[in-house]
Amino acid sequence: MFKQMVSAGFRPNSNTISGLLPACATVADLIRGKEIHGYALFSGIEEDVFLFNEMTEKGCKPYHFTFTAILTACCHAGMVDVGQRIFHLMSEEHGIEPRLEHYECLADLIGRAGELVEAYELIKNMPIKPDSFVWGALLGACRNHGNVELAEITAKHVSELEPKSAGSSFLMSSLYADNGNWGDAKRLKKVMKKKRLRRNVGCSWIGITI
Repeated sequence: MFKQMVSAGFRPNSNTISGLLPACATVADLIRGKEIHGYALFSGIEEDVFLFNEMTEKGCKPYHFTFTAILTACCHAGMVDVGQRIFHLMSEEHGIEPRLEHYECLADLIGRAGELVEAYELIKNMPIKPDSFVWGALLGACRNHGNVELAEITAKHVSELEPKSAGSSFLMSSLYADNGNWGDAKRLKKVMKKKRLRRNVGCSWIGITI
């Protein structure tokens, strides 16, 4: 019935979705439950938080990708407090340990809000080693907020993890230019050319943070 509604062009509302999820849990229909989870959390930012609360209140267990979806929605909506609360609920109430993608979302969320030092401290104190996407989220935030000093520190971490990518150098070059530091901007461009570094937009975090 749910698939027929969506295929026919009907958009299930929050009452429909929150009613279907407990039913899936009751009959242990894990696959359909996951499908509805995914649809619910990508159906519109304005309903995401409400649907998440409805799911958990009705006893429907959230998955890792559920938290990725809701944290991403919070990030794009600038809902810092809500996003941080949901991040901590993962382990505290649902027994789900955050993965790299969850830390990336949280770092991006905090960084976009301009809390760059807080985002940096979050990454430094992660219980798992941050990858280039986590550091890249912070580097993009530093670029957007014009924080050269922290960007230089962050770019070094990205370069160590992606030595063949020009992503961090490209962002730093743009940041230097924006701040009128043409000498460093030109120096980085020469380094990129000498090392023949390529800006791989298709599969790198650089395509997200610009």
